[in-house]
Amino acid sequence: MPETVERFNGSFQAGPRTSQLKPVSFEDTSIAFSSQSNFKLRKTYWLFALMNQGWLVNLGTFFIKIALRLHLPIKFLIKNTIFEQFCGGESIQDSEKTIKHLHDVHVGTILDYSVEGEENEKSFDETTLEILCTIERASKSDDIPFSVFKITGLASTDLLEAVQIGDSLNKEQKTQFDQVLNRVNTLCRRAYERNVRVFIDAEESWIQDTIDTLAYEMMDRYNHERPVVYNTYQMYRWESLDRLRRDVNEAHAKGYFLGAKLVRGAYLEKERLRSHEEEYQDPIQATKEDTDRDFNAAIDFCLENRDIVSFCLGTHNEYSCEYCIQQMKRLSIEPGDPHIYFAQLLGMSDNISYNLANAGYNVAKYVPYGPVEAVMPYLFRRADENKSIAGQSSREFTLVSDELKRRKGCN
Repeated sequence: MPETVERFNGSFQAGPRTSQLKPVSFEDTSIAFSSQSNFKLRKTYWLFALMNQGWLVNLGTFFIKIALRLHLPIKFLIKNTIFEQFCGGESIQDSEKTIKHLHDVHVGTILDYSVEGEENEKSFDETTLEILCTIERASKSDDIPFSVFKITGLASTDLLEAVQIGDSLNKEQKTQFDQVLNRVNTLCRRAYERNVRVFIDAEESWIQDTIDTLAYEMMDRYNHERPVVYNTYQMYRWESLDRLRRDVNEAHAKGYFLGAKLVRGAYLEKERLRSHEEEYQDPIQATKEDTDRDFNAAIDFCLENRDIVSFCLGTHNEYSCEYCIQQMKRLSIEPGDPHIYFAQLLGMSDNISYNLANAGYNVAKYVPYGPVEAVMPYLFRRADENKSIAGQSSREFTLVSDELKRRKGCN
């Protein structure tokens, strides 16, 4: 792993590292795709070539949804294309090959149980048990530096929203929210006991305050010795930078470490549409430039306060990764500093992940897993994300094309 984490006396410690700095180039496709065979690379090429066509993504998504609804036999096709690209397997055991593959190139794994079940107590309890399994697996070796969960996997969205807006909960709702608190505490306590760091993912603004409150309570319980629980900050929200600053002051006052995952955000269209329809202030930054500015300002703030803040950059933005690298160099921070991680999704931005890891930085990949049919909503979002993020699928396609040309020229 980029950071050798030795678990003893209940604390995370950085293992021995060399201090010699290697240059990082996100254009170096020979490193980015070094572990992919020519056959696998050609499959990736054709997949991104198709995903680069927005109309084709829309059409394919439409027909796959119909096929799944009619129970047509298309699982094999899905599993050997988009599922193979973006998921580790159908279970933790199935994902072991991906975990080892990433570990061999000094990239960690973040097992992400991506099944979106029905909103009922049985489903929430089953999800809790599965996430406990990811924590147990993470505790067994250093190839899984974090676990992760979403509060909406453990609780009804309607219940979280009712709590946020201050509605008086009825007896049944109070019982349900007590169960939510118990589920969240069970996961964070197990992470603390097993010396595993855990991300609480960000979600929509109309339930995020409830999620934040749960995260702060868990930090105050379990982060006094070391950063165990990490909250997520969506920097496309104009209030997030001030919130991060406030949270650091709060952590300092209460004597616990703050864990922070910095992301840009994933619900832009939904957020803007809802704020317009319900006539409240748009929580999203006015421009992408504003988001980029605050994201990089958050990097600076976390670096300046790394005595109390441990953070992860969850981003596919090459400029922000490069910015963090340069600021670390300016502050004479070693690449393997245990307070700093970079993370990207499996199947995307390998030019960032692999080149950072090759230079000694701490890197992990989100590795979604779950039964094919159950993770299709996640895969549809990945396809749509590659289509909608400016230049994302084109960038992936270009990088793979460049590597195929390089390999052909070397023959």
